[in-house]
Amino acid sequence: MDIKQPDFAAVSVRLAKNALEVEEAQRVRYQVFYDENGAVPCAEMKASGRDFDAYDDFADHLIVLYHADDGDKIVGTYRLLTQEAAQKAGGFYSAQEYDISPLLNSGISLLELGRSCVLEPFRARPVLQMLWRGIADYITERNIDMMFGCASFSGTDVEALKVPLSYMYHYHLAEGDICPRALDERYIDINLMDKGDIDARRAFASLPPIIKGYFRLGGFIGDGAVVDEQFNTTRVLVMVKTQSLTKRYRDHYERKLNKSMPGAGAQ
Repeated sequence: MDIKQPDFAAVSVRLAKNALEVEEAQRVRYQVFYDENGAVPCAEMKASGRDFDAYDDFADHLIVLYHADDGDKIVGTYRLLTQEAAQKAGGFYSAQEYDISPLLNSGISLLELGRSCVLEPFRARPVLQMLWRGIADYITERNIDMMFGCASFSGTDVEALKVPLSYMYHYHLAEGDICPRALDERYIDINLMDKGDIDARRAFASLPPIIKGYFRLGGFIGDGAVVDEQFNTTRVLVMVKTQSLTKRYRDHYERKLNKSMPGAGAQ
C-alpha cells in the first residue's frame, strides 16, 4: 500500500469479524514487527507472511480500517485478551515474562492488551485516539477494571535505554500490592540512574508513543524489564486502572452510551 498522506477521515476502528480479517491483521503485524523492526520469524511465519501465536485464537482483535477507493484495508491492530479468554488459552501472554500473580489474585477484572501496531503512514494522533476510543468502548461494555500488557522499546541495548527506563522506574513504578515483577531468569534492573540526574520532560518525550499514551491515562509499570531477542525489543509491563482514564475519554463513553440508550440522560 503506497500512501504518503492518508485521509484520516477515511479511517475507522472496530473488532475483527472473521478469520480472514484476523489473518489480514496478522499480516500487518508481520510487516511492522518483522519487515520493519527486525524481529526473527519462524519458518511457518516467514512462509505465510503473518505474525501469529496460540493466543490469537482466543482473543478479540481491534482493527484500524482505511476505507480506500478500492476497498477497506486493515492498517493497524490491537489484540485484546479478557480474563475468561485467557483461562481458555492457558493463561495470559504476559505470564511468560512477568509474575502477574499480584494481578490475578487482586480480584479485579483484567484485560490484556498486546500486539499493537499501525502501518507507518497512519501513525498519527488521530489514529491513536481512535484506537483508545475503541478500547474504551470495549472495556466499558465488559466492566473491565484494569488493562495491562507488555509495551516495547526498539532494540535490546539496555544501556542505550537507561534514561527512559530509569525515568519510568522513578516516576511510574507501581506501588502497593499490585506490582508484577519480571521473572527472575529474565529480570533486567531499570533503576539505572539517580532520579536527580533525569530530565523528566526530555525522558518522557523519548518514550514510544504507545507508552506515552498509557501514562497519560494514569498508567504505571511493573518491576524490571525483559529483553526479547526474537522481536529485537526491550519490554516493560504497563498497567492502567480504567477508573483513572482521562476525562475526555470518560465523556466519550457517556456520549456513546447515551446515544445507544435514548432518554438515559433524562430524569
